[in-house]
Amino acid sequence: MGATMNKGRPFGLIIMLACLQACALGMAAVAQPPQVQISQGVIAGKTIGEVDAFFNMPFAAAPVGELRWRPPAVAPGWEGVRDGTQMGPACSQPLRPAVVAGGVANVQSEDCLQLNVWRPEGASGLAVMVWIHGGAHVIGSGTFPIFDGTELARQGVIVVTINYRLGPLGYFAHPALTDEATTDTPLGNFGLMDQLAALRWVQQNIAAFGGDPAQVTVFGESAGAVSTMALLSMPEASGLFSAAIVQSGVNLLTPRTLPEQEALGIAAAGALAIAPDASADILRAASADDWVKAAGPRSSGAVNPFIDGRLLREAPSRAFEDGGALDVPLLVGANSNEASVLLAMGISPQLAVAYFGDQLAEAEAAYGLEASDPEFARQVLGDAWFVAPARWLADATQDGAPSYLYHFDYVAEKRRTNSAGAAHGSEITYVFDTVDYFESVVGEMTEADRRFAEGMSACWVSFAKTHKPDCELVPAWGPYDTERDELALFGPETRVIPGFRKTMLDLILARYEHQAP
Repeated sequence: MGATMNKGRPFGLIIMLACLQACALGMAAVAQPPQVQISQGVIAGKTIGEVDAFFNMPFAAAPVGELRWRPPAVAPGWEGVRDGTQMGPACSQPLRPAVVAGGVANVQSEDCLQLNVWRPEGASGLAVMVWIHGGAHVIGSGTFPIFDGTELARQGVIVVTINYRLGPLGYFAHPALTDEATTDTPLGNFGLMDQLAALRWVQQNIAAFGGDPAQVTVFGESAGAVSTMALLSMPEASGLFSAAIVQSGVNLLTPRTLPEQEALGIAAAGALAIAPDASADILRAASADDWVKAAGPRSSGAVNPFIDGRLLREAPSRAFEDGGALDVPLLVGANSNEASVLLAMGISPQLAVAYFGDQLAEAEAAYGLEASDPEFARQVLGDAWFVAPARWLADATQDGAPSYLYHFDYVAEKRRTNSAGAAHGSEITYVFDTVDYFESVVGEMTEADRRFAEGMSACWVSFAKTHKPDCELVPAWGPYDTERDELALFGPETRVIPGFRKTMLDLILARYEHQAP
């Protein structure tokens, strides 16, 4: 019997080794990262649950050296497999402490023109959502955790977040740069040029990730929404997306002209002791950090998109009035405490009084507040800069593709005491359903908050998929119509309501005439 056992040992050992080898092969197969062949080469990502994520993919060449302040150049390819498992840097910017909270690394570079893609398992022919971040055209990045596309992708869409040049590196004009440009080269609006380049990359490559290039929705907030409106006014953007979402960023103001922006560029160069008649080479010799520091964190007024006459040919609002804007389905709205960002940026509350002029008494009656009451300034500034312009855009587009109007008034349950309403940008965590990240920054979120995020993000996904927000949270939400004047009010009791703040918004829009409030 002992001999029999000895004879069996080699056979048993072989079986054991074979099992170990099979297990090892199986583990290797499971651990194999997802890979996609795109136009530049092979990119390897990582799997998060049932979602594949691919980070730090260049959509244009690094805008450094001779490529600074030039339209984005074609992104180079690579040999082998590129590691796409880690986020790349943010574009050069004066990051503030509030921006780097919650684990956002303060990593930035002038070499920043990359994008990120999330796709659900087995993706094929899916709608695509391309996010353009806000930040006053000065700060921000598509890499920030609040813009994580995992939960949206779980609902059956492809999500793309992008970087674009910011501040004096993104929106800068100077006579020397104008002189060196050819007659058909766009001038100064490099951030907008980057966004166009990213959208062209999506058209060329998104099918490889399982997306449908014919079904791309651009969505952005604040400066990202202003950018979206600008894209909607450009013939160059035609065919790059089929729908748009404009969150708290309908801009009715007339942008600066090229000469005005050049004057600001000369002044910015002067802060670096660069002479007004300096050459483009001298301008480029200063470092990116020097330009960002010279501009400072409150430079947004000097680095907005402007009318260069070649890419941005007129005020985006004018394109909507004249019928020259792209005719695509829109979802547009604003928040209930938008003035939070304006007052934080140093906007004077007295602007609310000056805005109405000889109609101040009428405005006080409409708002039921005296002009001396701080609440009057808060409401008027929010309405004039955000809420009324959102209704204006929905009204201006109702004869074309459908527009859907919303107002966001949801405040997390634990923060409702003494709340003045939903602050500027506070809807983002609910749109992306990144409540866990938000909780790590600001504190406890309740189950009701989580259910609301699931419901609101489903509305955005539905719009991307079908070009109408057919969702359980607000099932009766129809296209905007001037006579019905209905919008979806997102709050603790989300519902469709007519005539939202009609008296106040009518009064504001009657005085607007595309001048700064």
